[in-house]
Amino acid sequence: MTTALSYAHGTSSTPLLGQTIGQNLQRTVERFGDREGLVVRGQGYRATYRQLWDATSEVARALMASGVERGDRVGLWSPNRWEWVVVQYAAARIGAILVNLNPAYKTAEIEYALAQSGTSVLFLSRAFRQNDYVKMLAEVRGRCPDLRQSIVFDEPDRPGDFASFLRLAERTPFAALEERESSLQFDDPVNIQYTSGTTGFPKGATLSHDNVLNNGFFVGETMRLTENDRVCIPVPFYHCFGMVMGNLGCTTHGSTMVIPAEAYAPLLVLETVAEEKCTALYGVPTMFIGELDHPRFSEFDLSTLRTGIMAGSPCPIEVMRQVASRMNMREVTICYGMTETSPVSTQSSTTDPLEKRVTTVGRVHPHVEIKIVAPETGNVVPRGTSGELCTRGYSVMLGYWNDEKSTRAAIDRAGWMHTGDLATMDDDGYVNIVGRIKDMIIRGGENVYPREVEEFLHTHPEVSEAQVIGVPSKKYGEEVMAWVRTKPGATLTAEHLTSFCSGRIATFKIPRYFRFVTEFPMTVTGKVQKFRMREIAVEELALAPADEMA
Repeated sequence: MTTALSYAHGTSSTPLLGQTIGQNLQRTVERFGDREGLVVRGQGYRATYRQLWDATSEVARALMASGVERGDRVGLWSPNRWEWVVVQYAAARIGAILVNLNPAYKTAEIEYALAQSGTSVLFLSRAFRQNDYVKMLAEVRGRCPDLRQSIVFDEPDRPGDFASFLRLAERTPFAALEERESSLQFDDPVNIQYTSGTTGFPKGATLSHDNVLNNGFFVGETMRLTENDRVCIPVPFYHCFGMVMGNLGCTTHGSTMVIPAEAYAPLLVLETVAEEKCTALYGVPTMFIGELDHPRFSEFDLSTLRTGIMAGSPCPIEVMRQVASRMNMREVTICYGMTETSPVSTQSSTTDPLEKRVTTVGRVHPHVEIKIVAPETGNVVPRGTSGELCTRGYSVMLGYWNDEKSTRAAIDRAGWMHTGDLATMDDDGYVNIVGRIKDMIIRGGENVYPREVEEFLHTHPEVSEAQVIGVPSKKYGEEVMAWVRTKPGATLTAEHLTSFCSGRIATFKIPRYFRFVTEFPMTVTGKVQKFRMREIAVEELALAPADEMA
């Protein structure tokens, strides 16, 4: 009897779109022009799809008047605003390549991204949180030789402001915009997103219209989105979660994009869902935890919620259960992916059994192939066996911008994108992410998967969130450490949790160290920075790296 291998392909009777982003948006406007397309509560902005189309036309014509040609890079450095959405679609309509810039970037990072991408026009906010963007840009501008124009969103009646820029649109006839749009191809690059590596400089994943438009569309299809849905999007636009799964997922279906504020705040999300009668909500696990734990949670009517997405990092089972029950998101889905695959490769469906939706990241997406291989040999492993997850299909990026060496290291000769994630596939094709190849802890020859220990710790009634890492050990090579955020009023100690683990999980998996925290080191997208946690732990515990231990 032959053992089934960990390979699956997403068959579908729904074809790929074969359109540019502009063509698809125009089709949505023709069908749903009078329906509300974009709501940005923090700015008091509301637009129907027809009004949104007109706004993108104005920005597109102004960009053309500024000399932006097909393939030129247009940077966007801002938190979530209505202007972000308009520029996203306007740049796509003229064949420019949008360069997403992390709102948390400091001067060295913004200089690198602008110079490496060759950005010629930059849109930016005046400031965000502690970052004075205008001042920071002035510091690095001389070292970004391709940058010739910057437009500031919220500096009215000053040189370089957004309103002055929009007046340039009068110089470009509508016929010229239509001619430009008709020349574009759906395989053209449309977006560069810098991946936040833990070492070295980030790499610019280059994505096409075909990549991101289809991925947003099929994410929405899996959630069963229609023109009647209102999707609350508190995740940042600069990342695929916001601009692809959020914006493009909505505009391909005529759904309403509802943006609570410039940045995530649990209270604003709860208010937005209740007052805007949202039917779907997006977030990473820490966002949902923040909403569920908010002291005013019970005040808000969330009965309109039906579905949504939890993604971005492993989703604790108990959190999924609470989101489904307490937030009424009984059709919530889990997505798995990475920037380089536009981003989603697997997703649970709204009709999957609850157990599958809370314990897996679903099955392969339509028109995509996945396989799980042994990292040592590259051979496909049997079902149920752990290995590296690889993805192939329309969603795989064009490559890293101006970095052929890194592209070849990530995408093999057969077109497979190697994710670096460890996963298993069951007999029904459901995938479970068990960790990162680099995050796996090897303690005294035993493999410990942080996700497994985290899931167990989440079953303790006083644990709100747990993150598990490996730290150096002279005796075992590595030891297990858990960072724990407790629920309000909890009095947990390391001894309590050690006792809780004893006899319930294997001794070698029980954390040797516990650290109780109120927050974790995070990226702007809400991903926990485990590499930073290790650095802090090594310093606080005075642990030498394993390779320095005699």
